[in-house]
Amino acid sequence: MKKRGLYRRLAMNGIRGNRQLYIPHILACVGMVMLYFIITSLAESDVIRLMSGGDSAQLLLKLGKGVIAIFAAIFLFYTNSFLMKRRQKEFGLYNVLGMSKRNIARILIWESALTAGIAILGGIVLGIILYKLAELVLVQLISGDVTFTIELAWEAIPETAFLFAIIFLLLFVFSLLKVRLTNPIELLKSESMGEKPPKANWFFGLLGAVILGFGYYLALTLESPMAMMMGFLLAAVLVMIGTYLLFMSGSVLMCKIMQKSKHYYYKPNHFISVSSMTYRMKRNGAGLASICILLTAVLVMLSSTSSIMMGIEDILEDFYPRDLIVQFGTHKEITDEQKEVVKSLAIDDDLETQNELEYEYIMTNGIFTDGNLALDYLYTDDDYVKVCVFDIDTYNRLNDSSETLGSGEVLLYSESGSFPEIYIDSLGAFTVKSEIGYPSFCPLQLTIYGMLVIVVDDLDVFNPIFEMLGDTGNEIYIYRMWWYGLDVPGLSESEQRSYFGRRGVDLEKEVFALFNTGINYYISWDSLAENRSDYYGMFGGLLFLGLFLSLMFVLSAVLIIYYKQISEGYEDASRFEIMQKVGMTKADIKKSINSQMLSVFLLPVVMSAVHIAIASPIMLKLLRMCGFMNTWLFLGVAAACLAVVVVVYTAVYKITSEAYYGIVSGR
Repeated sequence: MKKRGLYRRLAMNGIRGNRQLYIPHILACVGMVMLYFIITSLAESDVIRLMSGGDSAQLLLKLGKGVIAIFAAIFLFYTNSFLMKRRQKEFGLYNVLGMSKRNIARILIWESALTAGIAILGGIVLGIILYKLAELVLVQLISGDVTFTIELAWEAIPETAFLFAIIFLLLFVFSLLKVRLTNPIELLKSESMGEKPPKANWFFGLLGAVILGFGYYLALTLESPMAMMMGFLLAAVLVMIGTYLLFMSGSVLMCKIMQKSKHYYYKPNHFISVSSMTYRMKRNGAGLASICILLTAVLVMLSSTSSIMMGIEDILEDFYPRDLIVQFGTHKEITDEQKEVVKSLAIDDDLETQNELEYEYIMTNGIFTDGNLALDYLYTDDDYVKVCVFDIDTYNRLNDSSETLGSGEVLLYSESGSFPEIYIDSLGAFTVKSEIGYPSFCPLQLTIYGMLVIVVDDLDVFNPIFEMLGDTGNEIYIYRMWWYGLDVPGLSESEQRSYFGRRGVDLEKEVFALFNTGINYYISWDSLAENRSDYYGMFGGLLFLGLFLSLMFVLSAVLIIYYKQISEGYEDASRFEIMQKVGMTKADIKKSINSQMLSVFLLPVVMSAVHIAIASPIMLKLLRMCGFMNTWLFLGVAAACLAVVVVVYTAVYKITSEAYYGIVSGR
């Protein structure tokens, strides 16, 4: 019993003796447990699920839960490695004094159990305390109704406890293997062994620059929406690889270049800092690259999700320019009688309406490559596009313009570039008189495909295609469409949801009964009131998840910086002590530290700013798939997010530089 108590006391003394490292580690563990518990509880909450738009938000939270679990495991392994490096000297001393590695393993068991117990219990308790606040934030973002009762998803407690128990068990196994595979002398000297000064590796530095450049090239040149979806992920991976190679090899090259500059290097405040950085820059580079990637991830998530939420009303207005929108289409020209039938089914005659708008166009799909449009709905490759065709009179009326077209001429909007002419299957070549912007009246939809808008002199130019298909033809997805929209000022939004919901079901049944006479037809019914909650649920859930992940990434970056400075402070303490004995003053130490800190700390934030600047064009293109068109809003939000990151980063710099100075100066 006494022996068992000894191991527990040694474990507790070890934690107390290294509290400068353990307290941040335990706080980080508590934070990770808390974040996972809150996300899991919200993802399973009946309160959120029953809210309008709650299903969309919970789907995103369930996806985010997996991201948090994976990142938490990776990050806790990363921070645990700092703890083990600091403790190895202590374990080596225990070993030399007669303790076997089995005895050290028992100390590790107690340390792991204490850390896991505090983290899991503290994280869940803190999560319960802050759960309602997180719920209120999410409800506000999805425009739900606030409740003042606390209804936890209790199944989140065992799920969270089990997940992090597994993570802490793996951390213990990793620590145990590290101790078992190292001999006592290596453990005793591990802290002072350091690293050999790395050689300047021009190959890997150049390779990193090439990979990073190719990632940038992809981000700047991808045009097709389908290609952007996969290209963005590939570009992100390339940028991460290139960043790590540049920081690990390129930073060593930078130090070597600074050492060769006699004017710069042979100054007291630069000599020590550059020598110190060169000595361990290979390891420093990985940490700095991790910080840069985390900061970039924060900027990407916050700028994109915040932009969407700030512009959501504009998005809804573009998608739903009227309270009610009905679209009806066939392979034949739509008659006035058919339009009146659909109108009478869509809305009661005695209901007050205003701002009626209607127009005709052609809707189809196809493959658009180098100015050639092949009308076919079976293909889904990178060149697949959604196509809207308007006649010039409709375009001028809705766009308040006075364009004219001659025979064989078209106006064109394409996301694939500019073309002097386009060729349409079965119709031949058309001269592109001019390029146009995306028409604001063009029916928008959430799509991962590109958009192609063609304005022709008369829609009858497409008659050969319809005649070829006949009434029931479905070889090609193409319809003559009639768009009809109106506002209903006499109904509140909740009344519109109820009314339009019932009418939508009845409309489709009655249209089917009336027009199911052998012709192929299309019917679409949309209302702003019915879809608003889904959009707020989806985009509000995205912003909430982005805020949670950003908080986690920022805390992780701060902890990496803190551990890096603390561990290096202990390594440098003896060197600065020697330098003080040969005449270096505390003022010189301060200048040297500032020189080193600024040289090291500026790199990640500058590089992350470059990353977000290069990523902005492809991010804007991806946001357009969600209907977001406000470029200036995105750029302003991205700049504001960068400014916030810089402020936080500067505060971290001041705190960690003081901690580093305190260690090396012996305060």
